[in-house]
Formats: sequence, C-alpha cells, structure tokens
Amino acid sequence: MSQPPKGPVLIDLDTATRGPSPSPADAPPVPDLTPLPDGAAMGTVAAVAAYRPSTLARWFWSLLGALLVTVISLAAWNYALGLIAAYPILGYAVTALIAAFLLVCAAIVVKELSAFRRLARIDALHRAADAALAEDDLEKARSLTDDLVSLYKGREDTRWGRDRFSARRDEIFDAPALIHHAENEILAPLDAQARREVEAAARQVAAVTAMVPLALADVAAALTSNLRMIRRIAEIYGGRSGTLGSWRLTRAVFSHLVATGAVAVGDDMLEPIFGAGILGKLSRRFGEGMVNGALTARVGVAAMEVCRPLPFTAKKRPSVRSIIRSALGGLFTQDKA
Repeated sequence: MSQPPKGPVLIDLDTATRGPSPSPADAPPVPDLTPLPDGAAMGTVAAVAAYRPSTLARWFWSLLGALLVTVISLAAWNYALGLIAAYPILGYAVTALIAAFLLVCAAIVVKELSAFRRLARIDALHRAADAALAEDDLEKARSLTDDLVSLYKGREDTRWGRDRFSARRDEIFDAPALIHHAENEILAPLDAQARREVEAAARQVAAVTAMVPLALADVAAALTSNLRMIRRIAEIYGGRSGTLGSWRLTRAVFSHLVATGAVAVGDDMLEPIFGAGILGKLSRRFGEGMVNGALTARVGVAAMEVCRPLPFTAKKRPSVRSIIRSALGGLFTQDKA
C-alpha cells in the first residue's frame, strides 16, 4: 500500500480549453435596492397644511360650532341666574368670572382681526408695487414707498434704512429706481433676518429627523418648525399674525408649493452641495433629515416671497441651494473624490 504524498498537491489546469479563471474584481457590483430618501415628513406636512375641506364640510363645522356656542352660552346664563337666586354672593362672583372670560375672548377676536388686517396691508403693498413697476408710474411709486415707510414707522431696526431712504427720496424721478432704493435700504436688513430664521428651521428639522427615531416625531417637528418659521418671517416683515392668521398664511404658502410642484427635492439637488452620491452613503435617517431640511428651506423662501411687502426686484431672491449650503453644509464634509 503506497503512502500518500507529503506536502501540497499541484494540479495543472488546461487553460487553453477551460480559459482563464474568473477574478473577483470582474464581478458586477451588487445593486443598491434601498430607495433614496424622499422627505416623507415634509410631504405629510405639506398635505396637511395645504388640505382644504369641501364646502359641505365647512358648513358642517361652522354650524356645529355655532350650535355649541349657543348651547354653552345659554347653559352658562341659566346657571348664573339660578346661582344668583340661590346664593347671591356666589352667583355674582361666577357672573364676574363669566364676564371676564367673555372679555378675554373678545380681545382674542380683536387681535385676530388686527392680524388679518396687517396681512391684508402687506398684500396690498405687494400688489401696488407690481402695478407701479408694470406701469412705470412715479406717483404710484412715491405713494407706495410712503406707505412702506409708514408700515415700519416706530421700528428701531429699520430707522437707519428709513433715514437713508428719505435722504434721497426726492432726488429719484424714476419709478423702478425709487422702488429699488426702498428695497435696498429698508428691506435688506429684514431679508437677512428672515434668511437666518429659514436656516435655523432647516437645521432643526434635519437634526430632529436624523436623531429622533420615534414614529411621527419627524412629522411633528417639521410641522411645528415650519409654523414657527412662517410666523417669525411674517413678524419680521411687519405682518404679525395671530393663531388663525398664521394657519391661513401657512396654508397659502404650502398651497403655492403644492400647486407648483416644488415640494420635491432629491439627490440631484443635494449632490452639488454635499458631494457626489452623498445620500447613497448616508444612513436612511440622516438622508431623510437632509431632504426634510432642504424642503424646509424651500418653504422658507416661499414664505419670504409671500410675507415680503415688495417683490424681489433690485435684490435677488435667496437661492434655496445657498440656504441649504449655509444651514446644512457643516454637517458633512465635501466628497473630494
């Protein structure tokens, strides 16, 4: 019986008939079947904010609210009268509480009406600017700029710009030049404040989406951040809004974005800012955070256009990409490859 050979056994392959052995480097890459982040949280926020109920639903809720207010008012009135008849001192005390509550409700109504009037004033200035520019009417431009100065009268952060505008107002005899002068001197500082608000909201939405794994937490964070951002932008431009006014303004902004198809952002927009294929190299949560932050920046730019008393003519409208770069660019390094 022969002994097995010691050491390795070498087997010669017939390369002429079998061909060269395959190399791992020649294998095709494994396809990445993971879908790119699509900003689901901001999509949900846009759908909620832009939703407009039907006429029948509005009538239903309006009549139900009126009925509830009537029933509660009559019940409170009868309760107060019965308490006064049984216990006069206690009854008058409860009546005073009801009267104080109604007084607070009336103050809230006055505040909301005032907020709607301020928003209407901003809209009127915007339309007047469009008309003055289209007709090249100097008298309309002067009237418009006077109303703009009156709008910001008493605000210390615009005093320097108003003084600079007034110093050269009578020297300008061209309607577009006069409006451009007002835009550069009065609105430029406000544009910078509004841009900072947009960048802060984009960072917050991106961070919460990436870091908080709770279900619907990103939707709640995106909704509250966008509502606060739009309200702050309205306050910066002088259109301070109440609760109903803020919701009306938010619905107008999101309706515009949904109608124009602007509530969409993808890898093609973020790649030039954060590097080639950056979303494919991030985790799913971080990718969603980047997309939601980018969509928040886009909503902020739309809010600036809606809340600004003058259209962007002399000054260029803020670029969404530049805002994203400033707000989110520091989170990741550029892909040098």
